[in-house]
Amino acid sequence: MDTLTPAQRSERMARIRSKNTKPELAVRSLVHRMGYRFRIHRKDLPGSPDLVFPSLKKAIFIHGCFWHAHDGCSTANKPKTRASYWNEKFARNKQRDRRNASALRRAGWSVATIWECEAKSADFVCKKVSRFLSSTKGRE
Repeated sequence: MDTLTPAQRSERMARIRSKNTKPELAVRSLVHRMGYRFRIHRKDLPGSPDLVFPSLKKAIFIHGCFWHAHDGCSTANKPKTRASYWNEKFARNKQRDRRNASALRRAGWSVATIWECEAKSADFVCKKVSRFLSSTKGRE
């Protein structure tokens, strides 16, 4: 049973952003300070990656642990109400994420994901981004 009225739930859900989230802004700021220049949310690429480095053909997605069901993450707790709805929702989100990353790779792009819980550590993000952008392999 939901503890909020439908109007309260609607208002709360309407405030959830899909772009320019706190983790995304933090990572963008950090990557920019590292000296990298990038494009954001390229709609012509599958999944509209959060950070795109066109000259390197590399893309980074910044995923929220809850909405993208980060395996093994303590902040990715599934709601206890309407469990079947949420399980299906998270499964669809994960499937879409895999499909977008695969489409980018087939098009010759390298893809990395930074999770919301990882974005809390500037050192971790710096190392991951540096390794990803300097690698010739292409998957992080």
